[in-house]
Amino acid sequence: MTPFIISGQENIVTPGFYMPNRLSIRSGKALHHLLDGKVCYLVDSTFPPAPEIMDYLKTKDITIEYFDFRHTTSRAVREQILTHMDEGKSVVFLPGQVAKVRGALADVPSPFLRHLGSLHIAPVPVFLGYYGDKITNLYREREEAECCEIFHILPKLAAGPQTGERLLDAWLQRGEELFSARPLLQGSLTTQIVFALRAKPNVETIDGMSGAVLPNYKALGIAMTVARALRKRDAKRVGVILPPGPGGLIAILSCLLAGVTPVIINYASSRPAFESTVRQAGLTCFITARKFMQKLPSFPWPGEDQLILVEDLIRMLSKAALISNILLAKAAPASMICKMFDTDLHRGDDEAVLLFTSGSSGEPKGVALSHRMLLANVAQCSCRIPLTEERFLGSLPIFHSFGLTVTLMLPLLCGYPICAYPNPTDARTLCDLVKEYKLTLLATTPTFARAMLRRAEKDTFSSIHHFIVGAEKLQPDLEEEYKRKCGVTLLEGYGLTEATPVCSLNVKDAPMVPGSAFYVPGKVARSIGTPLPGIAVRITDVEDDTRELPLTERGMIWFRGANVFHGYIGKPELNDSIFHDGWFKSGDIGQLDLNGFITLGGRLSRFSKIGGEMVPHEGIEMAITQILQIPPEEGVQIAVTGVVDEQKGEALVLLSSLPAHQRSSKEHEILSMIRLELAKRGLPNLWAPRYLVPVEAIPVLATGKLDLRGCRLLAEEALMEE
Repeated sequence: MTPFIISGQENIVTPGFYMPNRLSIRSGKALHHLLDGKVCYLVDSTFPPAPEIMDYLKTKDITIEYFDFRHTTSRAVREQILTHMDEGKSVVFLPGQVAKVRGALADVPSPFLRHLGSLHIAPVPVFLGYYGDKITNLYREREEAECCEIFHILPKLAAGPQTGERLLDAWLQRGEELFSARPLLQGSLTTQIVFALRAKPNVETIDGMSGAVLPNYKALGIAMTVARALRKRDAKRVGVILPPGPGGLIAILSCLLAGVTPVIINYASSRPAFESTVRQAGLTCFITARKFMQKLPSFPWPGEDQLILVEDLIRMLSKAALISNILLAKAAPASMICKMFDTDLHRGDDEAVLLFTSGSSGEPKGVALSHRMLLANVAQCSCRIPLTEERFLGSLPIFHSFGLTVTLMLPLLCGYPICAYPNPTDARTLCDLVKEYKLTLLATTPTFARAMLRRAEKDTFSSIHHFIVGAEKLQPDLEEEYKRKCGVTLLEGYGLTEATPVCSLNVKDAPMVPGSAFYVPGKVARSIGTPLPGIAVRITDVEDDTRELPLTERGMIWFRGANVFHGYIGKPELNDSIFHDGWFKSGDIGQLDLNGFITLGGRLSRFSKIGGEMVPHEGIEMAITQILQIPPEEGVQIAVTGVVDEQKGEALVLLSSLPAHQRSSKEHEILSMIRLELAKRGLPNLWAPRYLVPVEAIPVLATGKLDLRGCRLLAEEALMEE
C-alpha cells in the first residue's frame, strides 16, 4: 500500500471551514480524526464524492449538509456553514468525483471555487499530493518514501475577496514545496540514467536514417569506454555538436560518466553566436562526427586539434576494452557501475548540462541545467502525462531544451524506446517513421507539425497517444486541421530553457465520471495547460515586480520549482533583475483560471510601451494576418516590432515580405487600410503600426521562432534615415 504522510497538524483550528483540493479514503479518515469527529460535511448533490468516502462517513455520528450550488444562493450556504460552526463543529467541503486527469492540482471544478469564494468565510486549505512519476528503478531503499500520499493542513487564509484565487495559490505553493523536498532531486542524474539503462537493457534507440538499433546496454557500454578516454582530456566542459540520435546520446552519457559537463552546441546558430558560446563556456574540446561535419560545411568548425571525431575515437578504442565494457553494462549491477565511475560525485544543484538560449533578443545566454533540474522536470512531465507503453519520436535538436528533456531524457529515464531522426524539417520521412515504428509520443513545434500535416495521410498518426507541441504559439487553424484530417488532438504546452523547459501542459480529457455533472478538464482551448506538479505560479503587475496580483488577473508570470535554474552564467546584473524571493520572472504576460489553466498574452519583449500603454505585438500580428488573409501554411510573412519614438516612447513597425507590400509608394494606403480594419474589430488606435517596412524575408530562428533581434534591427536600419 502507498505510504501516507500527514503534516501541518499545527494549523488545525476548531471550529473551522476546511477546503481540500481532493480527498482519498485515507485522507478523509485522517481529517475526520484530526477534527475529533466534530464535523459537518458539505456535499453538492450534483457532484457526489466517491462512494467509499460516503460509506465511511455514514458509519460515523456526523452531519452531512447537501446543497446544489446552481440553485442555492451563496448566502443560504453561508448560513448553513455558520450554523454548524456556532455549534462547535468544523465544516469540510467534500470534493466530488471528477474525471481522473493525471497530475491535476485539484478535484474541485472552477465553478465551485467561484461559488465557495463568494461565501466570505475564510477557509483552511487542505492539500493532498501524490507523485507517481515513471522514472525507472529509483533507489530501492527510497522507493517507498518517494511514492506516497502527502496530506497537509495549511494555515487558515485571511478573510477577504477572491478566496478561490487564494486557495488555488495556497495549493500550488504547497505542492511545489512538497515536490521540491523529494530526496530524488538531491541525487545524481548520471546515477539515475545508469539505473534506468540497466533496468531496461534491451530497450532500443533507433537511428531513423539507417534503421540501425542501439540497445541500452550497448549504449552504456560504449559510453563507459568513451568516458575513460574523455577523462584523459582533463576538461571541465566539452562541446557536443551532434544531432539527436545514438551519437548524441552516447556523447552526452559519456560526458556525464566522465564527470564532464556536456555543452550542447546550437549548430544552426550564426558564427558570432557560436563564438560567444565557446567564449562563455570556456570550451577547447568538442565531440562531433565526420559525417555530420560534411552536412554542415558552412558551420564555423573549430580546428582539428580541438575536435574529437566519434568515428575516429571508436576506431582507436581498444576492442577488448569496448567488448568488456559492453558485457559489463549488460550484466553488472547498476550500483557497481555507478561506483566504478563515482557517479554520485556530481549531484543535486551541480551542473549537469549546459545549454545556450537561442538569442532571439540578443546574445546567447548560458543556462546550466543541474542534476536536480533535469530529474525534477522529467519527474514532473511523467506525473502529468499518462504514459503507458510509449515509443518516442526524437527529431527535435538536443541543443534545444525541449528536445533534450522531452524526447531524450524523459524516455531514457522512464525506459521507453526512441526513434531518432536528425532533421525536424523533413516532414515526409518523419511521417513515414511514425507509421513504420508505430510511434506513440510525438513532441515538436507547431511549425514542424504544420509541415508534417501537409505530408500526412488520414492514418499517419493512428498510433499516437500524445502529440505535444510547444516552443511557439499553436494557431487555432492548425489544431482544427489536425482534428479534421487525422483525428489527432494537439496538446499545447509551454516552457523555457531556464525551466528545463516544461512548465505547463494540456493533456487529453478523461471520460466523465457517471453520476457527476462536473469535471476538471485535461485541456482548455487557447491555453498552455496547467502547471506541472511541483511548479508554483505568481502574477505581478507588469510595471511593478513587487506588486502581486490575484492569479486570475493578467500580469507578469513568475515561476518557482525544482526545475527552475538559478541564473545565467556570468550575468550577475541580469540575474538580479529576474529573481525575487526565490521566484523567476518568465518575461511572459498571462493569467490563470480557477482550474489552473494558463492563458498567455505574449512575451514582455513582444510588447511596446506606447503612451504608457503596453501594446502586444503578437495580438497585432494575429489581427493583421486575418485582415490580409495570409494563409498560415505559407510561413511567416509579417512581423511587428517596436522602435524608439521620442514622443510616445515607442512606435510600431510592420515588417512584411508580402509581394503587395514591396513598393514604398503604397505604404500610406496599406497602413490606412490596416488602421481602419483594426478599428472595425474594436481594437485601439495604439495597435495600428506607424511604419511599413518591406523586407525580402522575415528573420526566423532555426527553432521556428521569430528572430526578435533581427526584426528590430531590420526596422531600425530601414528607418534610420527618416
